[in-house]
Amino acid sequence: MKVWKPTPEEIIKTTDWDLWSKEISEFPWYYDETETCYILEGEAMATDIDGNSVIFKAGDMVRFEQGLSCRWNIKQAIKKRYLFG
Repeated sequence: MKVWKPTPEEIIKTTDWDLWSKEISEFPWYYDETETCYILEGEAMATDIDGNSVIFKAGDMVRFEQGLSCRWNIKQAIKKRYLFG
């Protein structure tokens, strides 16, 4: 799991990506392929099976690697653009 502040060029590339949103909740997730997402609204934390956590919020770019098992904890309703691969 990696979180960073994207460049303006990276943000522009996300305009064609799919949208996903979710209310405040907590759930397990498994990534069968790498996902990169740009957070448009909200805040969440993801914790892997080893206890490593990342917090991400509006304006952040996040990458989840293929094969990752983690638990999402959405603290504020989230909206993101995402791309697999």
